[in-house]
Amino acid sequence: MSTISLTARALLLDMDGTLVNSDAVVERVWRGWAERMGIAPERVFAIMHGRQGYSTMAELLPARPMAENRADNAVLLAQEVADTEGVVPIPGAPAFLTAIERIPHALVTSADTALADARMTAAGLRMPDVRITAESVSASKPDPEGFLKGAAELGVDPADCVVFEDSAAGIAAARAAGMRVVGVGARAASLAPTAFAPTLERVAVTATADGGVRLAVSP
Repeated sequence: MSTISLTARALLLDMDGTLVNSDAVVERVWRGWAERMGIAPERVFAIMHGRQGYSTMAELLPARPMAENRADNAVLLAQEVADTEGVVPIPGAPAFLTAIERIPHALVTSADTALADARMTAAGLRMPDVRITAESVSASKPDPEGFLKGAAELGVDPADCVVFEDSAAGIAAARAAGMRVVGVGARAASLAPTAFAPTLERVAVTATADGGVRLAVSP
């Protein structure tokens, strides 16, 4: 596969799995929940990435009241905020965030504000000024609401945005928003993103004269 070139007016960035590797924490916390619920942890791990916790719970336990899912989700979020052991940047993330500092961009994450702050801090990464977190939306990825709100906050048409994502739910949300998507990491490899990069080290960033960006993405 050859390098793919994309141009955009703005970039929308997922956090977990895209900028930050938090898999160790996520699996610790969700394994405990799965065992309490009598669910095989592997079933949880297969669908949890990229979405808010209550959405994962609802798929696994369709008869359970949503109020119980949201209450459990709040407990798990607090556990994840308190546990940052093993949280590290995705290779290339620090340099990538430096390269796009003057280019319109936003963080669009299924984490809440406290968790986003905790993980970006633990990974030593700069927090984007524009952030769409769990509190900002009424629906979890794969619903496109978060990405559409990110584009609106930046004042950019969805078609002029490129999303960086790692998960099936996130890539589906980007597509539903009418946006192109750079898939980052192993989870994204089989999901047919517009372009694929094993890590952010494989993404070259060039600012354009009109205030946008050109991306060269190498598989």
